[in-house]
Amino acid sequence: MRALLVSEGKHEQSGALQTLVNRLAPMGIEFGLDRVSRSDIHAHHGKGRGCFKTAVRWLGEAKKQGFDLLILVIDEDGRRERISEFNQAQQYEKIDLRRAFGVAIRTFDAWMLADERALTSVLGYPVARQANPEEIEDPKQRCTDLHKASQKQEALRDIYACLAKAVDIPVLEARCPKGFAPFASRVRFL
Repeated sequence: MRALLVSEGKHEQSGALQTLVNRLAPMGIEFGLDRVSRSDIHAHHGKGRGCFKTAVRWLGEAKKQGFDLLILVIDEDGRRERISEFNQAQQYEKIDLRRAFGVAIRTFDAWMLADERALTSVLGYPVARQANPEEIEDPKQRCTDLHKASQKQEALRDIYACLAKAVDIPVLEARCPKGFAPFASRVRFL
């Protein structure tokens, strides 16, 4: 099965998102990777529903390239309308292609903060349970601070890939119920 995996940044594309998807739907997926911001697909112009338009354009692109499914994750970044627009795109029926759309509340980095046991294991020092990951003002900065305190030499994107392997998925779903849990459910039903 071939999946087009589309996301926003280097932290997701370094293997973290792919690892999470493989853990949720271990069915031997072959991935193609791309970035949401690709200029010929990006659709945040015109009146409203930019995320919906972008998701639909990615559906068309994945179908055109012969993929069996599309997995698309963006950050909410404080823009709540992204959730409803992606929910609408998830239900869009004019393009027949399996899909799993996700909106990480506030950012993908929040998912990396959900499991203190995984953080402790990967970073190599005791990490306290983080406040509600979906309510942390700047999850990326929190991850950066924890990384710096660890003295690990690996890039943060590589740390994310390790965290994606180590995280307890039910803990991640429980601690990120608005963003990760719906995405995980969609991936499981691909």
